[in-house]
Amino acid sequence: MTKPDIQKLYDVTEATWPPAARFDLGPVTLRDGAGGGKRVSAATAQDGWTPVDLDAAEARMNEMGQQPLFMIREGQDDLDATLDAKGYKVIDPVYARMCPVSNLTDLPIPRVTAFAIWEPLAIMRDIWAEGGIGAERLAVMDRACDPKTGILGRVDDKPAATAFAAIHDGVAMVHAVETRVAHRRKGMGKWVMRQAAHWAAANGADWIAILVTTGNESANALYESLGMEIVGKYHYRIKA
Repeated sequence: MTKPDIQKLYDVTEATWPPAARFDLGPVTLRDGAGGGKRVSAATAQDGWTPVDLDAAEARMNEMGQQPLFMIREGQDDLDATLDAKGYKVIDPVYARMCPVSNLTDLPIPRVTAFAIWEPLAIMRDIWAEGGIGAERLAVMDRACDPKTGILGRVDDKPAATAFAAIHDGVAMVHAVETRVAHRRKGMGKWVMRQAAHWAAANGADWIAILVTTGNESANALYESLGMEIVGKYHYRIKA
């Protein structure tokens, strides 16, 4: 079971949280996120780009009505420096974390604590909406590759948390983890992730991954406690 590297996780991210459309403009790939956030809207540059290519990509993003935004992947120091010189600012550095699915399937899920459900129930959509995850991001979930599922978590006999997961090339990636304010610090996060892992194992995945901003200390502490190691990182640069 070969451990996936960060380059593979970039591909898994694209498949499990896809843009509405993507196309190449020379060595730059542009994405139409349809309002689904940075992850589905950011441009990426391949080897061989030039500053002229970046200017053309910026102009096209403006034409698309999207704020110029690039994802900077590991090893793209020259791209990072060039965009910095062009006035692009760093925003939302992200860790990619991962572990074997078996790390999170060693415990059974307590009765009526977490469930894998697709399509999402109305209460799941409500919980996402409370956390700012609206129709545009739900549309991303609809576009995502199969197999996929939603996760519903319950505590104190009440709906408390939800998440989305999909599998690509043997890796289950979890997105849109959201816990209701009234039910935070009750252990919901770990059971949501463990339910996602049980579902992933049942659907043939060997690894489970998640993306989390570097500044989210509580989430990083949770995933660290579950044995999800940092595999790599990326950040965005955005034009003011």
